[in-house]
Amino acid sequence: MTENSAHTESVRNEIGTLVTEDANPKYPDLAALTTAELVAGMNSEDALVPAAIEKQLPVIAAIIDEIASRMSQGGRLIYVGAGTPGRMGILDASECPPTFGTAPSLVVGIIAGGQAAVDQAVENAEDSEEAGAADMAALKLGPTDSVVGIAASGRTPYVIAAIKAARAQGAYTVGFACNNNSALGAAADTALEIEVGPEFLSGSTRLKSGTCQKLVLNMISTISMVRLGKTYKNVMVDLLATNAKLRARSERTLMRVTECDAATASTALAAAGGHVKAAVLAIMTGLPAEQAVELLAQNNGFLPAAIDAGTH
Repeated sequence: MTENSAHTESVRNEIGTLVTEDANPKYPDLAALTTAELVAGMNSEDALVPAAIEKQLPVIAAIIDEIASRMSQGGRLIYVGAGTPGRMGILDASECPPTFGTAPSLVVGIIAGGQAAVDQAVENAEDSEEAGAADMAALKLGPTDSVVGIAASGRTPYVIAAIKAARAQGAYTVGFACNNNSALGAAADTALEIEVGPEFLSGSTRLKSGTCQKLVLNMISTISMVRLGKTYKNVMVDLLATNAKLRARSERTLMRVTECDAATASTALAAAGGHVKAAVLAIMTGLPAEQAVELLAQNNGFLPAAIDAGTH
């Protein structure tokens, strides 16, 4: 037996123990089903995901508190994965600047194989432990940074190596897998293991596992930003109005939050350079936009505190 075939056999035996690789007994022959039955079946399987996540909500909340605490000290949130999990991390990271007005360097998605792997598979990238460690070294991580390693299987060599390297650099690490007792979870400070069961199409972990990853990453980034003062009540106030849709949304936000008219919202938004949070503060306190920006900075960007300071 060659070295490659021996390794393949080892991996085959390993993944044979994973729930994410099991055949789903409810759907033994997909082609035998009608399209309506297939749609209903996929929908039924997807409906199982939130219940699986619910079992781990205390763990997710604790993770978010750890991440937000470090981010409040200037740290970054890094997602790292291969294939679908890597793309999920990049998707979540890329949405933070337009939603929360953050710098692109604050929430970062790293994928095995680099940028080329975003829209096509890069052969053997997920197997490279060296690349996982090197990608973390390039980030120059520290104790205020948080790294979330994502792998449905929980065994991806690239991701495990990245988490080990990040932890060695002092970063807070999370191992997010869709199998229990995973090597990834064991390598991290905190294991987040959410079993969603066999996939509708056996082994296609872009399905339920991917949905689980998307939902959890939504929680991590959004709630961390709430803790950092990037929201006010239940609206986005740290977005920047950089296109027509965002300008319209920003004006609607100002009108909703301050109960002003459209003309006032438009004028305040322009004076604040498109910064919704500063425009809200200016309207609610009567301060000029420049002073509103300064007052926000003095209160670490927390709008309620700035409003209180500006009205007393």
